Amino acid sequence: MVVTEAAPVLAACGLVVGYRGRRVAGAIDLALVPGRALALLGPNGGGKTTLLRTLIGLLPPLAGEIRLEGAPLAAHAVAERARRIAYVPQAGGQAFGFSVRETVLMGRLAHQRALAGPGPADVAAAEAALARLGIAHLAERPVTQVSGGERQLALIARALAQAPRLIVLDEPTASLDFGNQGRVLAEMRALTGAGLAVLFTTHDPNQALRHADDVAMLADGRLVASGPSARTINRASLATLYGCAVEEVAGGGRQAFLPG
Repeated sequence: MVVTEAAPVLAACGLVVGYRGRRVAGAIDLALVPGRALALLGPNGGGKTTLLRTLIGLLPPLAGEIRLEGAPLAAHAVAERARRIAYVPQAGGQAFGFSVRETVLMGRLAHQRALAGPGPADVAAAEAALARLGIAHLAERPVTQVSGGERQLALIARALAQAPRLIVLDEPTASLDFGNQGRVLAEMRALTGAGLAVLFTTHDPNQALRHADDVAMLADGRLVASGPSARTINRASLATLYGCAVEEVAGGGRQAFLPG
């Protein structure tokens, strides 16, 4: 039997991104593959958020191509994209006090007919996502009254209920304490074990090293390095990416990087 690499869920080729004709980053090639996590790593102002928003269709590309399951992204209707790509924003403050269960059920909107409420399949998907993320006991709590880590887990559960093939997370551990960072990252990493493609942005190279299979390093509007995270993340590449000295700490079969 010949084992072949899975086809990308989402791929970008020669992509140029920006706003209203102002180029932010370009010459970008990426592939997001089922069962693998890719970390988008880089300094502030390097173009990470603009690239992420373009890849999921919130911004039009200035040039190049994005393909979703082999077809141009723009050829997919918005509802079709939403059934394939789930987006998890940073866990900031919530304006409305929806319950955690209601928040997770919102992930099923792409599967519902217009003006139709959630059906039994939608409720079952939401309950399964709550159970999988270990937050079923919070289902009736207002999402405004749970911790930042629990809120982020609720947003991941909402994405999981969406039944996508790709989950995109924007700085999933921003503003979380140390314990909740570990909890969210562990759950995020488990998504690849279920066969999903995962893309996340981060400022922390150690998160990318430990929780991503692949990394793309973006700075000054270009990819300065990309490839498997274990090979690509090193002192030299991080020094180039951030423009600073980098210290490597190793022991017990693990390594980590600190600013020098």
